[in-house]
Amino acid sequence: MKILRLGHAMYVLTSKAGKNYLIDPFFDLNPGFPDHLNKPDFFQSIDCVFLTHGHFDHTSGLSKLVDHKPDIMVVAQYELALLLLQQGIKNVLPINLGGSVTYNDVNVTMVQAKHTSSYGETQGTPVYAGEAAGYIFDFIDDFTLYHSGDTALMPDMKLIQDVYQPEIAILSSSGHFTMGPKEAAYAVKHLLNVEYVIPSHTFPTNETAPSPESLKQLLQAFPVVEFMIDKDKELEELLKDYKRTKVITLAYGEERRFDKE
Repeated sequence: MKILRLGHAMYVLTSKAGKNYLIDPFFDLNPGFPDHLNKPDFFQSIDCVFLTHGHFDHTSGLSKLVDHKPDIMVVAQYELALLLLQQGIKNVLPINLGGSVTYNDVNVTMVQAKHTSSYGETQGTPVYAGEAAGYIFDFIDDFTLYHSGDTALMPDMKLIQDVYQPEIAILSSSGHFTMGPKEAAYAVKHLLNVEYVIPSHTFPTNETAPSPESLKQLLQAFPVVEFMIDKDKELEELLKDYKRTKVITLAYGEERRFDKE
């Protein structure tokens, strides 16, 4: 499988069969989204979209995807799915915590996350959008991946590991709105048992951002983003002597292939 990082929390998972599964679309104001992908070919290449919760930096790019591919499948938590259906997005599949959906060559289970979820907060009064979630992607004849979504540290991660046995974790570790590097390192050492961990929900610096202009605009609109910049290195440092799990720091716009032995 291949993992492509397109922002602080947006990823594309590509299966062996070449299917592309996008998590949490966020394009405009996203300093981690490379401009060369901002083309119809990229949007039309996505086979299915998975939403972890309703906040704008996880859902605002959905309309652009739907414009380019109106029949794209969107998987979302029940309340958020209803909001999207009311907006006229037609191909929305509502599931809830513990529920699963099979799509082509992967079985995906929605698991708990400890976070809030609202929708439309940048357009007016926020609307309640159900509970936030993470996902387990269990690929056929390949790795099982845990995307934590935005979450605080929670003991449920031990249950998630025991039940689904993921080998790769994309783990929020920015602090401020999610758990930080210290908590993420604890999760890796004491709650999870993965071969690889990818720090997530962290923002690029001006030097590492594919779109420095978007970073500037984002910081002007949401100054708190400054507290979540360049946190990947902190998790890597905290786990440098922990041999069980390798920290993979993906650059923004970088795709990495993972081959199962």
